[in-house]
Amino acid sequence: MDGKTVLVTGATNGIGLVTARELARMSARVVIVSRDPEKTARVAEEVGAADFLVADLSELAQVRRAAAEFREREGRLDVLINNAGAYYARRQETREGIETTWALNHLAAFLLTRELLPLLRGTPGARVVTVSSEAHRFGRIRFDDPEFRRGYNGWRAYGQSKLANALFARELARREPGLQSNALHPGMVRTGFGHNNGGQTSLLWSVVDRFAISPEQGARTSLRLASDPAITVSGRYFAKEREARPAPQALDDGAALRLWELSEEYVGGGWGAVSGK
Repeated sequence: MDGKTVLVTGATNGIGLVTARELARMSARVVIVSRDPEKTARVAEEVGAADFLVADLSELAQVRRAAAEFREREGRLDVLINNAGAYYARRQETREGIETTWALNHLAAFLLTRELLPLLRGTPGARVVTVSSEAHRFGRIRFDDPEFRRGYNGWRAYGQSKLANALFARELARREPGLQSNALHPGMVRTGFGHNNGGQTSLLWSVVDRFAISPEQGARTSLRLASDPAITVSGRYFAKEREARPAPQALDDGAALRLWELSEEYVGGGWGAVSGK
C-alpha cells in the first residue's frame, strides 16, 4: 500500500478505526472522515492518518462538501472504503428531511463514490469497498417507500440499507469496469453498534457484544479487499476474508438498476455529474 491513498468513512471507532490504522501501518496515505471535529482530529493522529475531513455523511450537502475538499487536496484515490453506517430503532430524519438509515447507510456511499469518480477513474487499479452485512438477507428494497414513512421498523430499514449496499457494489462494478467494487460482511463485531438508541435497545446490544468478535477481527475482510493484489474479482460479496454467496435478492440485476435510478433521483443528476466539474 506504499504510496497509495485511501479514504475511510466512519473511521473514529470500530472496524473503521482499525481499518484506517492498519492501512496506515501498511504505509498507505490514509484520510479519514467523520462528523465530530475533535474526535476525528484525535483519532487521525492516533491511527497515523495523513489527513482528515469533518462531515456528517447523513446529509447529502455535507457529503458533497467532503468530496470537494478531498478532490482539492488529493491528486489520486486508490481505495474508497464506504464504512460509515448505523442502526436506528426509531425512525429519524436528517435536517434534509430524509430517513436517517437510508441517508447514511446507502445514499452517502452512493453519492460520495459518484463525487469522487474523477479521482477513482484516474487512478489505475482503484478499488471501492462497501461494508454491507448479513442483515441484507432479510432486506427488501421498498421502492415505493424506501424511507419507511409507513410502518417503520428499525431492523427492516437496516436490512434494506445493507441490501442496497450489496446491490450498489454490484451495479457499480457493471457500470465502471475500470474500478474494482466489492461488498462485504464484517461479522458481528463488538463496536458499540446499536448503543446510540439508548434504553432497552442499548441493553440488548450490551448482551450481544459479549459474543461478538473484536474490531480487529471484523476489519480483516475490509483490509483484504482494500490491499490484497490477489483479489481480482469485482461486483462480488465477501465474508470471513473470502468470497461468499449473498442472498438471491442481492444478485437481482433488475433491482440493482432500479435502486441506482432511485438513488440518482435522491442525489440529483446522472452518474457522470460531479459537483464542480
